[in-house]
Amino acid sequence: MSRLDGRIALVTGASRGIGAAVALRLAEAGAHVVLTARIVGGLEEVDDAIRAKGGKATLVPFDLRDFDRIDALGAALHERFGRLDILVAAAGVLGTLSPMGHFDPKVWQEVIDVNLTANWRLIRSLDPLLRLSTAGRAIFVTCAAGRERVPYWGAYAASKAALEAVVKIYAGEVEQTALRVNLIDPGPVSTRLRATAFPREDRARLKLPEDIADGFLDLAAAECRLNGALIELGRET
Repeated sequence: MSRLDGRIALVTGASRGIGAAVALRLAEAGAHVVLTARIVGGLEEVDDAIRAKGGKATLVPFDLRDFDRIDALGAALHERFGRLDILVAAAGVLGTLSPMGHFDPKVWQEVIDVNLTANWRLIRSLDPLLRLSTAGRAIFVTCAAGRERVPYWGAYAASKAALEAVVKIYAGEVEQTALRVNLIDPGPVSTRLRATAFPREDRARLKLPEDIADGFLDLAAAECRLNGALIELGRET
């Protein structure tokens, strides 16, 4: 029997990078994975990879900035599955790197919408389903930029700092339930977002998304008892 047999998992940002790698790992462990992202072609490629390994997936392509679709997602999952066991919120955007006073308001808003507000809307929509699970697990992806003073990263850093606050508060609110809520900071990983931020970096020296997928699997497991934790490079802080 696989570690996640019979479990229903939703992964955002599942068309590439960390989201795709985590979705594949969860499927390999036995979960039925609901894949969400804007890029349909990328979702289909991940679906093909999952099915090639004998796994199961459902594709739900949409833009996380379509908040009404997030609200409808909870109802649709309840109708089909009756619950949600695992949420991995891996989607994220960098926006631009700019002095704080020079950000284009549209860019700022997009970063806040995707990295922060969409995750709150996911909590709002999916919390009842996660509570219906015997061992609900919610995992949100963060970054050290939200905890450090990094010039020119204002929009992204602000979104991640606020996300960490939201997730820790949410974890406190579910402390007396079977639901466990945690944050994970994968550290430097070879993704498109990081390549945009560090275009001259030697990507061959970075970890690949699949190298860090087991960290998500550990937090998704029913035996995980951590709640409100921030996991950074395999270390609880």
